[in-house]
Amino acid sequence: MKNGLFFLAYCMLSLVFACCQQTKWPPLQEPTSTLYVAALAPFYHGVASGDPLADRVILWTRVTPATSLPEIKVNWQVATDSTFVSVYTAGETSTGPEKDYTVKVDASGLKPGQTYFYRFQALGTYSAVGKTKTLPTDNPQNISLAVVSCSNWEFGYFNAYAALAKEPIDAVVHLGDYIYEYQKGGYGDTTLNRKHIPEREIVSLQDYRLRYAQYHLDAGLREARSKIPFICIWDDHEVANNVYTTGAQNHQPDEGDFESRKNAARQAYYEWLPIRENKEHYRSFTYGNLLDLIMLDERLAGRTKPADSLADPTLISESQTMLGTEQLQWLKQNLINSKAQWKIIGNQVIFAEIEQSKVFPKAPKNLDSWDGYPFEQKSIRDFIKNTPIPNVVFVTGDTHASWAIQIREENNKNLAVELGTTSISSSNWNEYESDSAVIEKEKILISQNPQIVYGNARDHGYLYVRISAETLVAEWRYVKTNKEINPETFTGKKISIAPKTLSISELAD
Repeated sequence: MKNGLFFLAYCMLSLVFACCQQTKWPPLQEPTSTLYVAALAPFYHGVASGDPLADRVILWTRVTPATSLPEIKVNWQVATDSTFVSVYTAGETSTGPEKDYTVKVDASGLKPGQTYFYRFQALGTYSAVGKTKTLPTDNPQNISLAVVSCSNWEFGYFNAYAALAKEPIDAVVHLGDYIYEYQKGGYGDTTLNRKHIPEREIVSLQDYRLRYAQYHLDAGLREARSKIPFICIWDDHEVANNVYTTGAQNHQPDEGDFESRKNAARQAYYEWLPIRENKEHYRSFTYGNLLDLIMLDERLAGRTKPADSLADPTLISESQTMLGTEQLQWLKQNLINSKAQWKIIGNQVIFAEIEQSKVFPKAPKNLDSWDGYPFEQKSIRDFIKNTPIPNVVFVTGDTHASWAIQIREENNKNLAVELGTTSISSSNWNEYESDSAVIEKEKILISQNPQIVYGNARDHGYLYVRISAETLVAEWRYVKTNKEINPETFTGKKISIAPKTLSISELAD
């Protein structure tokens, strides 16, 4: 009761302080303000949690003041109930323009495998209540993950996020392309009234901040982030298309210094996402003895410039790296040390070897994927085979399509499985041609690559993965539309993967 009275008094004093302070400062100019829901003020962008560990989780919000305050005091609480009768831990922090008014708290001292509720208070107002969960340390019966990637504002509403927010999910695994860097109309559905802010291609820190602010005003994404902890990794569009450590396909000399752009993109990413800021972006998460989730950074840690073509001699060079020496060794060590039944690798681009010459004759191999880095690709395959490492599953984004792929040894024995998630909203193949034409291309690609068990390059949605000691069940769930707000979904395919053999069986919906 004393804690509750103290918190109420704190709120009242904060409100008085805020009213006095806001009269001294000029109005805060926010180009995204036309998208605000007034009832959410000043927490227009909602709340979020991420990077859960057994004893802690990152809590996030953004406080948007009416005036350009130099500092805002923010109080936070974590409770075991949604009404905050039982406050478990609490604290105070601050934010300001140097953080783009974002707030990140590493709430520690929590218990493993527990559901918690959290909220913030600033400027005399409470935020919405968020829900999160810590990692288990014992033997969980099952773990459920939603695997997502590729959300583009201009291609439609983020209905898939709204749909997965209703699922019993332990974590959302986001594999990148959380935002897109393009200018208004540069890559999107121009028939929709969803135009990028700012209108130009984003290159500066303020540009990236505005783009994240806009994306987080989509109601579906806001809802998902408030209900489920996110585990995120970047791909290329968080910086620029086909980015690598020293450049990008979509960075031109007249756009300024690339390192400055990359650093700005990185700073905005860490400000706006509930992610723990360590020396390296790659990291791992352990769900007891059931699952180790290993998140790779395949863009900014060690990726070299891709080869220009299959004839380029650098393609097969040992110096051509996706992960780089340090991260590759880290990955192998994590696989060796894992005591979990399943090892899931969060992977941005397709790992399996794919021949696509009959579908894309000008690009028989996708050199932006692992096929563009065959030396390191083979090193990982050989390591899994020769160690050996059982029950390895790659989950992959990037392609705006759904895939189930058997990664096999030379003797046709299953080495690993790759599960590709489709896009939240970014263009699928049928954005540019008919469904029937895309279905025909899917058939051709599968006939050319018998290791592909399932392919769908037409529907938007997410991959739902339920893991137990006995099986891993993967279900591709698709939204009926992203051209209007409608979170209805349907199941496109459901499969089970058996441990040890990694054989795939189709399941009825």
